[in-house]
Amino acid sequence: MELVCPAGTPAALTAALDAGADVVYVGFRDETNARNFPGLNFSPEELEEAVIRAHAMGREVYVAINTYPEAGNQAPWHRAVDAAARIKVDAVILADIGLLEYTASNYPQLRRHLSVQASASNPEAINFYRTAFGVQRVVLPRVLTIPEITSLIEEIEVETEVFAFGGMCVMAEGRCSLSSYVTGKSPNMNGVCSPASHVDYEQRGRKLVSKLGSYTINAYADNEPAGYPTLCKGRFIGHDGKPSYLFEEPTSLNVMGVLPELIKTGVKALKIEGRQRGKAYVSQVVSSYRRAIDAALNGEAVPEIDLGAITEGTRSTTGAYGKSWR
Repeated sequence: MELVCPAGTPAALTAALDAGADVVYVGFRDETNARNFPGLNFSPEELEEAVIRAHAMGREVYVAINTYPEAGNQAPWHRAVDAAARIKVDAVILADIGLLEYTASNYPQLRRHLSVQASASNPEAINFYRTAFGVQRVVLPRVLTIPEITSLIEEIEVETEVFAFGGMCVMAEGRCSLSSYVTGKSPNMNGVCSPASHVDYEQRGRKLVSKLGSYTINAYADNEPAGYPTLCKGRFIGHDGKPSYLFEEPTSLNVMGVLPELIKTGVKALKIEGRQRGKAYVSQVVSSYRRAIDAALNGEAVPEIDLGAITEGTRSTTGAYGKSWR
């Protein structure tokens, strides 16, 4: 089983490799990836150095080119694929059908993975991508239970990768436009959900107010930790007049407690989220999951590791993996 880890910077990539990552996934410094934030991501030259370093250690590098090209402006996305192929990365992570076709036609030897942004979660969709574009792995959306993943793997002929730790996207991945209504920037096309350029914090009396654009997202008491303002995890006043989280409370995914069950499904890889996080986060999470996976694969008890201090809202969940509702 692969441990696939995030790196938003060369320093984070080094931290991931040193902590035991089998694979590090990165993005180019433009709108072709879904973490297009200032100060993050790689130039082609930096990526080339990263691939050389990783390969020297027997590890791999995947490149996320997982946003959707603008109509009539496919050139940046094509250049990203061209660069990834030239640098000889180990796989590209794609979502757009046109970009999958471009890659399969021009670089048939370049391994293609289907991004979670494609929202493929049933055999018909996944087998279509395999047949039409030679996709060899699918990153599954965070909406499936462990029994559903087990059943799905029996009906497809590609590898599967699932999320193990990190921020939770509560909307249908690859289909959310909520942030763009406020900021004008699309997560799926511009690669930014709740961009920092639109974020503001104001002190109002004894409360710290977080805003996205002109919208108030949350108000925190003095002793309450303040989170990053995203609309889906905001606290709003509903019909009852009381402020509450209407979509989802801030929390992080953490599958440490169900790791043996996930391994039994037959998934090929566990993915850690967090290309926007620093090297300290990467080092701590990757080393913790390295220990846990190695223990589980050796038939040993998964060690109890407290990652609460670096989870969103200082809380964690197994998400849909353990859901009991339909």
